[in-house]
Amino acid sequence: MHEKKIRLEGIDPIEIYGANNTLIDRLCSYFPKLKTVIRGNEIFVSGSLPDIKKFEKAVYGLIDLRKKFRNLNPDHVDSVIEGNGMKNNDSKEDNDIILYGQEGKTVRARTANQKKMLQLYNSCDMIFAIGPAGSGKTYTAIAMAVRALKNREVKRIILTRPAVEAGEKLGFLPGDLKEKLDPYLQPLYDALIDMLPSAKLRMYMEDGTIQIAPLAYMRGRTLDNAFVILDEAQNTTMSQMKMFLTRMGNNAKFIITGDITQIDLPANQKSGLESTVKLVKGIKGIGVVNLTKQDIIRHKIVEKIVQAFARAEKDMEESTDNQSKNIKDGES
Repeated sequence: MHEKKIRLEGIDPIEIYGANNTLIDRLCSYFPKLKTVIRGNEIFVSGSLPDIKKFEKAVYGLIDLRKKFRNLNPDHVDSVIEGNGMKNNDSKEDNDIILYGQEGKTVRARTANQKKMLQLYNSCDMIFAIGPAGSGKTYTAIAMAVRALKNREVKRIILTRPAVEAGEKLGFLPGDLKEKLDPYLQPLYDALIDMLPSAKLRMYMEDGTIQIAPLAYMRGRTLDNAFVILDEAQNTTMSQMKMFLTRMGNNAKFIITGDITQIDLPANQKSGLESTVKLVKGIKGIGVVNLTKQDIIRHKIVEKIVQAFARAEKDMEESTDNQSKNIKDGES
């Protein structure tokens, strides 16, 4: 681990840092493995020596650009990076990295469809990610949300799920409403714990920067400057989907994830997810990713379990069809 102090002399630091540190934060986003601390006109940076040298070169590159232009903007940061070959030298694998989580853990898009989710982010404000358990749709979505928050593209993250029980009854759990719902929302907490230091996550939860709530709590809200994820969307009705999708405000990103093979709604209620995807598909700014069993990245047994259940469901459907046919033949 190497350390370096970069002093900005003969220039107002805000001209390099940008309003609310937008420029320096953008520069730092190109060096996720470096730790940077800003104090007045000094930047303290620690990490690998090659990265520190590249970072320092980029800072002085911004200073040179400031001498040519009256004001710097984010495009100038990108041009400094590209001009020094820092962007083009990245491997294709590095381009799949979403962020660096706890203890330097690399969070990346690992499959073709997860990479498609990343690509759609640049062209779509609303993305539907439909796929089986273990295909990484929720984890990838939350990683994208945390990255957007770190890059100050949004001001808050909102994670929500429909409060539909998978066989158990929430009412029998001990505690108040929050305590009843927290275990149900635990998968969302688990993903965030992988990506953010515990102290920062706790602070974000306390000040509302990150909100986790049941879908019903979204009614009546307008969600501006937010990255919003609706998880387990297969357990929503059409009216709930309409309510949620129309919450979208300015500068918002929405990702809706679900698995249409695991619907926990009562038998007399139809899932609104599949019908909604058909309705909105083709609308500009809305993207759809259909993940498959090839995207499953949990234990290899999970893929086999998904296949076994799919075969059983197909056999059951064929058996039901045959029984119906035999009844009709008998009647005739």
